[in-house]
Amino acid sequence: MEMQEYQQLSQDYARIEQAIGFIRSHLIEQPTLSEMAQSVNLSEYHFQRIFSRWVGISPKRFLQYLTKEQAKHLLAQSNDLLSASYSAGLSGPGRLHDLFVTCEAVTPGEYKLAGEGVEITFGIHPSPFGECLVACTRRGINNLVFINHQSRESAISNLKKRWPAAKFIEEPSQTAPVIDEMMNIFHRGSATPVRLYLRGTNFQIKVWEALLQIEPGSLVSYQDVAMLIGMPKASQAVGNAISHNPIPVLIPCHRVIRKNGEFGNYRWGANRKMAILGWEMAKYDLAHQDSKRLLEAA
Repeated sequence: MEMQEYQQLSQDYARIEQAIGFIRSHLIEQPTLSEMAQSVNLSEYHFQRIFSRWVGISPKRFLQYLTKEQAKHLLAQSNDLLSASYSAGLSGPGRLHDLFVTCEAVTPGEYKLAGEGVEITFGIHPSPFGECLVACTRRGINNLVFINHQSRESAISNLKKRWPAAKFIEEPSQTAPVIDEMMNIFHRGSATPVRLYLRGTNFQIKVWEALLQIEPGSLVSYQDVAMLIGMPKASQAVGNAISHNPIPVLIPCHRVIRKNGEFGNYRWGANRKMAILGWEMAKYDLAHQDSKRLLEAA
């Protein structure tokens, strides 16, 4: 995807996020297209055009993906997913968005060095979910931060605090491909290796590895993840580890919701979580339909 297209989707997202905030607060009433358009001061025509350009489906259909009943349905299907994940185990290469992913954790000794001797390249890029800061080392992607309402300088400062002894180089051309990887989550058959370089406690690493087992278009509860790592009573601790996920979307913490079907909070904003989930479920559904049509035609 061209950077210009990412820029357009990022600009569209600002409107979409505002509309999703309105949808969230009126979900029970199931707002009409006219009401959604009015919430962002657009005509129905322009709102539907921007929304469809951003996600590829109508606002009404997108709204259907974000209902509590749909969430409960997906949670009920998670049992088969978890069984498969138990069999596969949590160590070594995993599957992420149909790309092969290898997680490499910082060793205890390296953790104490706080990034000493590590060279981190970073850049700020537009994405369909807003502007984000991406950082990589030679050993893999180590941070992806949505800028939200903070300044770019603040986002960079927070990154440097996380790796205080590292050497930082701003080189967006080197980090731009990460956005492509983030968006390739529904491209079938890709064997492009994606390496993640994670700095966290042993428990956090274990939780983040478990999140990589969750397939696109699926949802699990915090308790499901706790069971997946063999600690069924650690739901609260799992939630805390998820809140510290340094590479959102690539490590899909957005796919974890409350057991009652509520989407819950998100470090980068509840509206963004619903946007990512709705976008993902829509794209996954469209890809599934395309595959089904190809099989039927064969």
